Amino acid sequence: MQLFVNDLTVMDFSYLCPERGMVGESWIVDVVLSGDLNEESMVLDFGKVKKQLKQLIDEYIDHKLLVPVEHEYSHVKHDPKSDRVKVDFTRPDDKSIHLNCPAEAYAFVYSQNVTMPSVSDYLKDVIATHLPENVAGLELNLRAEVINTPFYHYTHGLKKHDGNCQRIAHGHRSRVVVFENQQESIKCQEYWAKRWCDIYIGSDEDIVDIKETVFSLLYPDPNHHHVFAYESSQGRFELAIPKTESEMIDTDTTVECLAQFMADEHKRLSHKSDFKVLAYEGVGKGAIAFA
Repeated sequence: MQLFVNDLTVMDFSYLCPERGMVGESWIVDVVLSGDLNEESMVLDFGKVKKQLKQLIDEYIDHKLLVPVEHEYSHVKHDPKSDRVKVDFTRPDDKSIHLNCPAEAYAFVYSQNVTMPSVSDYLKDVIATHLPENVAGLELNLRAEVINTPFYHYTHGLKKHDGNCQRIAHGHRSRVVVFENQQESIKCQEYWAKRWCDIYIGSDEDIVDIKETVFSLLYPDPNHHHVFAYESSQGRFELAIPKTESEMIDTDTTVECLAQFMADEHKRLSHKSDFKVLAYEGVGKGAIAFA
């Protein structure tokens, strides 16, 4: 017998890619469980599937940075005394990425690249140890939302958040809808899809001198990288990322602030028009701003 649950949850995370750099992503999770019926004549109660499996996925993937441990660019150093982890992703051409964060900010995927199959395997290994004896099989279908209009991938960190959003490198795959003078503008939406393609969006107030971090003076070169650091309830987070793959704003990077930033930017470029921006944060949620 098989039991299925579609749209179990949405995983919002970022991952390191040799070609694209740091990529914000949102994947929808469907699950199929196979096994014998239990004493309740069920494979597993739907309530337990939705609660327990979602909790495991949130714990091990959601709002984390996924690191492809077996790629040659990945260099991971754990500090057993502090439970901190330093990651150097040594991409060439001044595009290296460096992090020093609490261990819980990462998920380490043992593969050459972070892909839907490699993440599915990672999750199945985690979930399998938490299933009852009558459940013999587990299938995970990871998929991206079908978006027929422009979208972008972005990564950020929200140091003021008291939950996992405070992690400095988590992200989303997000659509954007822009109205100019009450008419939907594909041109404006394409503008953001291009400008924020695989982008890290940082706050000006989180920029620090590289000397305040653990990063070496060789990597990264301060002339080519933005260096961020902040303290939050989960600990200290440090990140160095190429300036060419970043966008700086003078506010926090909540979706509310990003929506207003986008609306204000359109108003600056076309001051005679009025704008309405629906900025999504992953799947099915976001903020609306006007200018």
